[in-house]
Amino acid sequence: MHPNRKFHIGDRAAMAALVRQIGFGTLVVQTEAGLRAVHVPLLLEGERLRFHVSRGNAVHDSLLAGTEALVVIEGPHAYVSPDWYGLAGRVPTWSYVAVELNGTVRPLDTEALVRMLDDLSAEFEARLAPKAPWTTAQAEPALIAGLLKGITGFEMDVTAWRGTAKLDQDKPAEVRARLADALAGAGEHAIAAMVRQGGIEVAAATPGQAA
Repeated sequence: MHPNRKFHIGDRAAMAALVRQIGFGTLVVQTEAGLRAVHVPLLLEGERLRFHVSRGNAVHDSLLAGTEALVVIEGPHAYVSPDWYGLAGRVPTWSYVAVELNGTVRPLDTEALVRMLDDLSAEFEARLAPKAPWTTAQAEPALIAGLLKGITGFEMDVTAWRGTAKLDQDKPAEVRARLADALAGAGEHAIAAMVRQGGIEVAAATPGQAA
């Protein structure tokens, strides 16, 4: 998390909305072999984060034992050229948005794992409307049974939230407008919109989005 408090996200609801919108993150765990990371799709409901991990993954046994974990969700980000500021004494920097979550992880039983997989596909299939949503009922039972043998579901009770939105909030609106125009011109439209308004901009909830 950025040390400068002017870049901190203080709104818990805004952080949660960003986590749900992105739906994917990096989970970092201390294992017997040292720190390891795994990249997972995520479902956030209130203070509960659900995900699944391959049983062959290096973090699996530590998660199974019930460990503390850090999850990092990375939002839009882009390089910022000092030429874009129109101000003297600038250097290259990076604009970005990220959320960090800490909590203790525990495994899910098979029934809860199946429910989580159904919820996960329902969440992200809903974002593809008007496409007819895919469901596990369309898959061969043997395929699903084999999948369940190879993964474990987990949930994390979130005990700490930290958010960073480094978007030149300390600059005048006309400077942010120049930066936003330059970022958009470079194809970085998501971060450009956030820089222009001086804060995070989260898309409206999709039909299947968890509350």
